[in-house]
Amino acid sequence: MNPEAIWEAAGPAERRLIGVALNPAAPVDVLLRLLASESAAVRMALCRDRALPDPVVDAVVAHPDGTTRGFFAENPYADPEQRARLVDDPEYRVRGRLSREPRADDVCLPRPLPDRTVVRIIETYESDFLWELNRLISPGLRRAMVTHPSVKVRIMGVNASSWGSLTAGVRDALVADPDPEVRKAADASRRSYERLRDSDAVREDLPAHHCHPRTHLLRYGALAPDVVAEALSQDAWLIAANDSAPPETVALLAAHPDPEVRTRVAARPDLGPAERRALAVDPDPGVRLALSVHPALSEAERAAIDYEVEQDGAYCHWPVYDPEVLPDPEQVRAHALSAHPLLRRRAAGERHLPADLVALLADDTDLGVRVLLGQNHPDAPAALLLRCFLEYNGRDRWHLTGHGNFPRTGLARFAGDEDPAVRRLALLDAELPPDTADRLTRDPDPQVRADAARHPRLPQDRIAALLDDPELAHRAAANPALPATTMYELIAAAGQQQQP
Repeated sequence: MNPEAIWEAAGPAERRLIGVALNPAAPVDVLLRLLASESAAVRMALCRDRALPDPVVDAVVAHPDGTTRGFFAENPYADPEQRARLVDDPEYRVRGRLSREPRADDVCLPRPLPDRTVVRIIETYESDFLWELNRLISPGLRRAMVTHPSVKVRIMGVNASSWGSLTAGVRDALVADPDPEVRKAADASRRSYERLRDSDAVREDLPAHHCHPRTHLLRYGALAPDVVAEALSQDAWLIAANDSAPPETVALLAAHPDPEVRTRVAARPDLGPAERRALAVDPDPGVRLALSVHPALSEAERAAIDYEVEQDGAYCHWPVYDPEVLPDPEQVRAHALSAHPLLRRRAAGERHLPADLVALLADDTDLGVRVLLGQNHPDAPAALLLRCFLEYNGRDRWHLTGHGNFPRTGLARFAGDEDPAVRRLALLDAELPPDTADRLTRDPDPQVRADAARHPRLPQDRIAALLDDPELAHRAAANPALPATTMYELIAAAGQQQQP
């Protein structure tokens, strides 16, 4: 049964216990009693949807039910070291859930498993589990896989797409590896890499019909003149960014009648001066905008282009996949000081932006710059974060509230705002007046009502009343102000209902 079906099948008493399971103030004894519940819905919420204290984790890992352990294997709130304890679980489905990236929410993002755990998975798990493992591998381990002592890890680390980034010494070592399977994988990767750079081989391998292999070869393969001629009439957008395209082909693409093709060409770093001049006055505004951020242009040349930057984009949190790869500080500074908003947006998304540039961009005139800084910089100031939330209503908006600097006081003033997302801010205020919390449990917006039912300043009589509310009972049961005695009473009442 999938999680949605498990929730739908839960009765009122179970839903109240689900709330207790998610209650951050629930004592360890309460959590252990819920872990022993016959309700799959209660065990799912407890094991999958919150962080757990160590004694409860011990009990979950030792739980006799594989479904229960599987819930914990996919818990994004749990420390990866805790989830790693399930790496040798005897049940196939538990191992399968551990090898998949946990689902994320607006604030909690998945974290890689410990390196030793990933190695153990690669060495011992069934091959059909490994294709989803990628996002659980730390950047450090990913870089070390091709030279790892484990044969299976080296095999998994060898692939055609990364072959070109390996040093000659590492390539030679892989081709001469003492293990025949590593040598086989290395030889296959080397051959694929070399064929992609052989125009005759690309022509031979190129499918006639539209498919993923054709797309890959036209985008990344070495292209013979006859292949280019054919692609210009059918798939020009695919070859527009191909770095093997000769200058004469780039010139043809820059004059292509399709503006999407010209937009792609405008981003090529090898674009010649003549093509840059032509695209700078292109009749299509998207082409001019793409050209305006070309790295070869001076600030004066950018300013001479008639471009327009839209303000209604999606300004999202950018996960850091490799914290050891640092940007060029001079380039970041140049982008931050540029008159072009798109370049300043690039700088604003950098986590390592120095303090003087953080202060500068926090007052930027461009909404995208301000929001990207708030979404991605660890030192984004509180005033900026709140301003960003109030001004931006696009994707990842609520992620801003999970920033460590987001204000947690003075938000009660937003309780009457016409935007329900802004009214939710009031419920982040630790000093929210109890009567305001009470009023917001009757708000027309369901998410506001749900947040209000969990607010610790909600009066006790209102919490008690909501425990009988079909919509908000499980939210009220998750309220940290709920007395422990009431938690035990709810457990006892549910047990009585389950008895024949």
